[in-house]
Amino acid sequence: MSLETLWLALLGLLLAGYFVLGGYDYGAQMLSPFLGSADAGPRPDTGPGAAAGAGPGTGPNGRNAALDAIAPFFLGNEVWLVAFAGVMFGAFPHLEGSLLSGLYPLIVAILAGLVLGNAAIQLRGRSRGARAVKVWNALVVLGGALPAVCWGIVVGLLLHGVPRRADGSFHVGAGEVFGPFALTCGVATALLFAGHGAAFVALRSEPGTAAAARRLGATLLAAAGAAGALALLLSVFGAGASMTRTGTSVVLFALVVAALAAGWWFLGKGRDTLAFTATCLATALPVLLIGAGQYPYLLSASAGGGITVDEAVADGATLKVLIGFGVVVVPLILLYQGWSWWAFRGRTGRRHPSYF
Repeated sequence: MSLETLWLALLGLLLAGYFVLGGYDYGAQMLSPFLGSADAGPRPDTGPGAAAGAGPGTGPNGRNAALDAIAPFFLGNEVWLVAFAGVMFGAFPHLEGSLLSGLYPLIVAILAGLVLGNAAIQLRGRSRGARAVKVWNALVVLGGALPAVCWGIVVGLLLHGVPRRADGSFHVGAGEVFGPFALTCGVATALLFAGHGAAFVALRSEPGTAAAARRLGATLLAAAGAAGALALLLSVFGAGASMTRTGTSVVLFALVVAALAAGWWFLGKGRDTLAFTATCLATALPVLLIGAGQYPYLLSASAGGGITVDEAVADGATLKVLIGFGVVVVPLILLYQGWSWWAFRGRTGRRHPSYF
């Protein structure tokens, strides 16, 4: 395997990992008003958060079951995004320059949503009064929905192709961002992340909340499948994805559909672990669809062509220097993630207290 292929695979792995791990964070945030009441008794703290009062999406003493489920993980999951950005900056500098400049408004919206959601989750439990809790609850939802929709639009733009100017630079305008295919992908991704979050909450929560999460998650996955079908229909009529490897793309899209169907089925049967595994696959496969379906292009142009892997990658000497990053940092990320899952295994309230 060449260094270029190795770094491309690592870039895809990090982004897919972020979609899986950050995706259930976004989903749980979006669902927090609907999966609010925690089953597992009162919070152990007696500070201001304990006196916040009950508001929409809150349980006893201001607790929220959906947020409890992601509490030990939601900040650590952002490490995958940081690592993805580091690999893109270091190993694919030409892609970074073209991609970030063209998608600048969407990237800013994603980062704003991350900051807003993280701050709202932290400050929600420290607020006094039901009105303040309502405000933070709304910002928690917005902090999950905004990045989810924007990531979906980014996926849609990459699948469709980005307009290229005469000087070779890429530009994304309002017409592309609000085009039917990009918006459909944004809605589909938000629904998928919400269903993924529901599967995670079902896996982590006490029986009452888990049952509600299964019902809601099955509905969301079905809706995500319907939105995906609309995106496929647009592609069939020439207004959607433009893929260089049609056969590979068809297989990968079929796998996404199969993963959604499996997640819907297992949620209905109460098989939480299998349902979450299926939704993990459904959230990771779109990244593979972009990479494998459009190979050898990393960034395709809507009029054809684009930036190939060879054009985007750094020189061989730089890639060799960066090997230390992949050999040291990526295993550390995996070890940290594995440790955190092991340390906080079990359902919320049994193995660890509420955080928010």
